[in-house]
Amino acid sequence: MAVLLEDIVKSVEQLLKLISKKTQEQSYVDPTLDPVLFVPGIAGSILNAVDSKTGNTERVWVRILGADHEFRDKLWSHFDPATGRSETVDANTHIEVPQDRHGLYAIDTLDPDMVIGSDCVYYFHDMIVEFINWGYQEGTTLFGFGYDFRQSNRFQGTLDRLASKLESVYTASGGKKINIISHSMGGLLIKCFMSLHSDIFEKYVKNWIAIAAPFRGAPGYVTSAFLNGSSFVEGWKQNFFISKWSMQQLLLECPSIYELMACLDFKWENVPLVEIWRQKSDDDGNTTVTLESYPPVEAIQIFTEALSINKVCYNGADVAVPFNIEILKWANETRKLLSSAQLPNEEIKFYNIYGTNNETPHCVCYGSENAPVTDLRAVPTLQAKYVYVDGDGTVPAESAKGDGLRAEARVGVSGDHRGILCDRHVFRIVKHWLNADHDPFYNPVNDYVVLPSAAIEMERGLKVSYVREEWDIITDEENNNMGKDVVLVGSIDVAVARIAGGGGGESMEEAHHASFKVEQENEEGKKHVELNVVSISTTA
Repeated sequence: MAVLLEDIVKSVEQLLKLISKKTQEQSYVDPTLDPVLFVPGIAGSILNAVDSKTGNTERVWVRILGADHEFRDKLWSHFDPATGRSETVDANTHIEVPQDRHGLYAIDTLDPDMVIGSDCVYYFHDMIVEFINWGYQEGTTLFGFGYDFRQSNRFQGTLDRLASKLESVYTASGGKKINIISHSMGGLLIKCFMSLHSDIFEKYVKNWIAIAAPFRGAPGYVTSAFLNGSSFVEGWKQNFFISKWSMQQLLLECPSIYELMACLDFKWENVPLVEIWRQKSDDDGNTTVTLESYPPVEAIQIFTEALSINKVCYNGADVAVPFNIEILKWANETRKLLSSAQLPNEEIKFYNIYGTNNETPHCVCYGSENAPVTDLRAVPTLQAKYVYVDGDGTVPAESAKGDGLRAEARVGVSGDHRGILCDRHVFRIVKHWLNADHDPFYNPVNDYVVLPSAAIEMERGLKVSYVREEWDIITDEENNNMGKDVVLVGSIDVAVARIAGGGGGESMEEAHHASFKVEQENEEGKKHVELNVVSISTTA
């Protein structure tokens, strides 16, 4: 019966391939554009299982039909501390990332056979389509780098492949330096590569745009993944996908997920905690219920005890899958590397886009005052409760902003962790940073305006900051209430004087002036706008 079911699944997959096949001809190509390389995050690359004996290839991530069965058989792994590699449990299987479409196939739609509800497995799909509309061309100015996301972000095999990819993109584009756009954990991979191979990074990279990167970790997501598993899709689609339990067993042997734990040397505004309502008894048999809180270092003991009896059955044998201390040691070294990494030179520009306005799990609590935990080994069976902070639903905003690099700009966009990759505002911002619009000005009516600023420090406590920016408003005749011959001028002035606290008697005075001018519409249907802002503060 199992063989028959597998044959039916494969037949359906072949049929879906035929149904979904379509050809696209690109109508517009801009030869002036610099090449772009997309780098996804965890679970963001198609993975194929290759039979070492027969050479047969089968997609094991992502797939909807037969997902959980193939996932357990072909993708479950164990960590080898000697090599730092997560090896597939099936000795006759190795994992490869498909390289079709210059690497874009593996990071576009993660289940290309899915016809109904395919948007749930979109990754860079919308962004790829948008870039092609801008004039980027696959294989000339548009490329992808998929990788085995089970591995550490400093795993040498992945870094070697990335080095080769950068060289091939540079060559294919005619010797143009590369713009890297990373998402989520892809930002950690790029930062590790930049630190360990700064010479190669400096040779081939022009700009790096990080989107929704967990630079200081994703504590709530990781805690929940360790203790309760993780789901790639939500709602009814979970019934046809990989179970949270199966994903949990994979992640416990993946260095990459340990590298997403809370950064230990980061000054968190809100310290991520694991909280347990515990019931304990004294020698006299009296019981007490207390809420115990564990910061990142102390939470290790909770993970260790809670997962001490965790196991899977593989090929009829029980295999222990505890919280892996050897992987933790490896991950701690990676996080030290990430904390010290810097851009190789000032010519390489770094930009950061992070998600906001979404409740993001940060502290995780198990049990309750009325139903306390008596045995930590029962925690994986309990429903977690969360304390939320602002972020993209997965990565806290303070973590994503904590890149520790010399950023040209950091922009917060209201969006969730995966949805941010198809956000129109993100497209507009990225297009501007890449100079793909051939227009240095935003439309401030419909989009974000990122204003550069400069500060001059003077002696005796005087500080002068100023902003000056110009842009054009593309007019809308239907909603244009301002006459063509009108020049609009305005200004705002604010002055503040206060005495600082602390008993030192130090006083501070601040003055701010902002002026703007909107000129009449020109022949191109645009109104020129000038903005000037000056801020002066003194301390005595």
